[in-house]
Amino acid sequence: MNDRPAGEARVAVLADCDNVAPEILEHALRVVAQFGRVVLRRGYGTPAKLAEKGWQEALVRLAFTPCLQYTYVKGKNTSDIALALDALEALFDHRADTFCVVTSDSDFSYLCRKLRERGATVYIVGEPKTPDALRNASDQFFEWSRQDAVVESANDTVKVDMPPKAEPVKPVPKRRPRSVVEAVALLAGDAPEGKVNLAALGSYLRRADPAFSPKTYGHSGLLDMVKTYDLLVVGQEDGGGWSVALAPKTEEA
Repeated sequence: MNDRPAGEARVAVLADCDNVAPEILEHALRVVAQFGRVVLRRGYGTPAKLAEKGWQEALVRLAFTPCLQYTYVKGKNTSDIALALDALEALFDHRADTFCVVTSDSDFSYLCRKLRERGATVYIVGEPKTPDALRNASDQFFEWSRQDAVVESANDTVKVDMPPKAEPVKPVPKRRPRSVVEAVALLAGDAPEGKVNLAALGSYLRRADPAFSPKTYGHSGLLDMVKTYDLLVVGQEDGGGWSVALAPKTEEA
């Protein structure tokens, strides 16, 4: 499609709920936040799958529209067809020009190729089991595994000044969500110097999660937060701004 509208990319996130775990959705939204504005969020699955507590919670919390598909004949997956048709419809009526298909099912390889033939950009977010046929059919593949959802905790705690004649305030434990490291890896990976501006990192994190705030994790600000990471290196630029990069890997003796 050569007449793609100028400006910010419009992203459709389409999840194959029958094929992946619900925890992958949050990772997929973090990935695509760097590419443009998410205009479509849909999860496709059978009644039994979408009725599961994990999927119900994930779809509601992350504002996905559930697209329930009945199985008319045993062994046939109507969810795949519905996802593919909705993707093509969104492309042809210009609602989206960038697609993130959340699946590990190689049956979507042809859909990805057809979308790219029409000029769309296609990303796949899948689990380690994803076949090469699907990985290679996309512009970029992002692998997710369950340990990506683990939230690291720092051993120190925040010191809170006690207001006069006030009830004692419980210290807020400092935490280090892994999503911040993932964000630096995504944003700085293609940068010439391998680092990202701190302000740009903050904008990305808020874009990926509108509720993101360092104070939620016990930090006074983003700079204070990133300085607690062993996996990150923080530096001050000549103009006074700050940048963040991944810490170099140490070679074992």
